[in-house]
Amino acid sequence: MVQSALTAYTLVMAELEHAPVVVVGAGPAGLAAALSLAHVGAQVTLVAPRPAAAQQAADTRTFAALGGSVELLRRLGVMARLDGRVSPLAGIRMIDARGGLVRAPEVLFEATEVGLSEFGFNIPHAAMSAALISTVDATSAVTWINATVTGVSLHADSVTLTMNNGRSIEAALVAAADGRNSPARIAADIRTTAWHYPQTAVACVFAHARRHDRVSTEFHGLHGPLTTVPMPDGPDGPQSSLVWVEDAVSADALFRLGDAEFRSALAVRLQGLLGTLGTIGKRAMFPLSGLEVETMGRGRIALIGEAGHVLPPIGAQGLNLGLRDAATLAECVADAGGRDPGRTDIIDNYARRRAGDVWTRTRAIDLLNRSLLTQLFPVEMLRGLALHAMASSATLRRAAMRQGLEPIGQRPRLMQPALESQPA
Repeated sequence: MVQSALTAYTLVMAELEHAPVVVVGAGPAGLAAALSLAHVGAQVTLVAPRPAAAQQAADTRTFAALGGSVELLRRLGVMARLDGRVSPLAGIRMIDARGGLVRAPEVLFEATEVGLSEFGFNIPHAAMSAALISTVDATSAVTWINATVTGVSLHADSVTLTMNNGRSIEAALVAAADGRNSPARIAADIRTTAWHYPQTAVACVFAHARRHDRVSTEFHGLHGPLTTVPMPDGPDGPQSSLVWVEDAVSADALFRLGDAEFRSALAVRLQGLLGTLGTIGKRAMFPLSGLEVETMGRGRIALIGEAGHVLPPIGAQGLNLGLRDAATLAECVADAGGRDPGRTDIIDNYARRRAGDVWTRTRAIDLLNRSLLTQLFPVEMLRGLALHAMASSATLRRAAMRQGLEPIGQRPRLMQPALESQPA
């Protein structure tokens, strides 16, 4: 009996592995966090089920990588693996389609107004996920454990993660990119505020006859925005990705339409902007919600991506925020000079640096979305006046563009242009 107990104890101790940094989650934000931390010299263990190829291919969403996100993906070697599968975003057009008493003018924000050739690139989620995974596979400083975390225990000097394969790992720092229901966040006792919008989005890719000219368009309707984002040409010519936000009942009805009926409904909403519509790709549907946290880190756990913030798909802010989380955490760890990466002062520094950016983006997107849902005349008038002002003032447009592209505070170093690419 004693010998059996000692044998069992020895086996348990042997299965407890140790790692300085563990990233939990293999979504785009988690993979970017693993690569960012490895880039600054950390030995990283990534714990997450490996996404199946079919699962990646079924993802019809796209990601508008803006400003610093593009620089990060370049630094990490991801952009080089996306050649030919991204579309530049040279402009953003806003059209008031609410039919209210105050009709705002169309506003076009052009990258050239702020000295850029493009704001960023629209990247299919499936392509980006594949590029991130192949980059991780080629990075010797990242070890991928294909497992699910089933338990998280916090200690003063470590975090213990148990996995569904019977193994356990003890980490000095955990980057929790494990989603909006994050078990790591729960273990760290980080309180959240969550809310739901009376809206649902329908997303797909569609072909069209007229070229998009690298311009993304937002139609602001009574129940939310309808957004088209440029994509590279497909088999049927020009194509764009679509995120169409409506009330839940209308969105469900749109989702269930046949392709021909959906094409007709979309053509009406686009008002001829992209000419005759062609092939409609596979549609996805998801309800809109929001989530914020009291802090982005506590007890050797740093929150990444949707573990720390959830935003509606408006203004292309959600995943851009997640990539800024990844780059900022890597910088905080690098600045610690090789010492314990999960120390309280490092986690506190990370949480402090992310607080303003996350809070500001969350408030701005929430306010914009709710302003589209109200029919109160004073709110309509303020929206209309704001768009009138931006349509007529290049100074205001440039200020709005810079605000949309840049984080609150300084860009993390991994998101700054490489010195060799900067003009002399």
